[in-house]
Amino acid sequence: MSNSNYILELKDISKNFGGLQAINRLSFQVEKGLIFSIIGPNGAGKTTAINLITGIYPPGSGDIFFEGQKLIRKRPYQVAHMGIGRTFQNIQVFRNMTVRENVMVGLHTKSHSGFLKCLLQTPMVRKEEKIIRQKTDETLKFLDLDSKADLRVAGLPYGDQKRVEIARALAMEPRLLFLDEPVAGLNLQETKEMSRTILKIREKGITIILVEHDMNLIMGISNIITVLNYGEKIAEGSSKEIQNNPKVIEAYLGKEF
Repeated sequence: MSNSNYILELKDISKNFGGLQAINRLSFQVEKGLIFSIIGPNGAGKTTAINLITGIYPPGSGDIFFEGQKLIRKRPYQVAHMGIGRTFQNIQVFRNMTVRENVMVGLHTKSHSGFLKCLLQTPMVRKEEKIIRQKTDETLKFLDLDSKADLRVAGLPYGDQKRVEIARALAMEPRLLFLDEPVAGLNLQETKEMSRTILKIREKGITIILVEHDMNLIMGISNIITVLNYGEKIAEGSSKEIQNNPKVIEAYLGKEF
């Protein structure tokens, strides 16, 4: 059974890839409305954990619950429909499309019109297109991208391209949002802007799971931090608790330090 106080629960999740233990009996709970961060050295299993939750990989064993419902054996599109959004470590945008078109693509997954109805441009299709455009424009305004709505993504700074990807995930109205290394490749100013964006999203009541290497960002905005090493959880707590945890210091800096 799952606990209704948590939006997400992992219970003893394990995953092997060709004999390599990527995740080993991983358990954690995420409370609603928090910024819950997952950190760890390269190869610790952070992105693998996200991929297990969002249906890209099936776990070898264990259970995953979202709002009390089992996620095991759900396909990625089913997970998205349930209210889980995500961005990717390697940015996934349509570079030759406009900012608005990129976000609209995400919303078309919620369309109920089939190919024939779209071809005939039925009243239902026109109504759905109007709603999609309206939701898109609201999302772009929320993320301060409205002035760039008609620009091609390829011509935007990298920081704006990352926010376009977040906008596409947000437009689907998720209740849980995974951000996989949102400030990777960003300069200091862009990182500060991204930090404000993440806090703004949380203010909407959306729970955020953040995977990131930038420790200043993590320590500055996280409510709870879980630390992975070799696919296992070695620590969990507040920023202060994590900074002073001997196991975390050893994992990042080595025993000699």
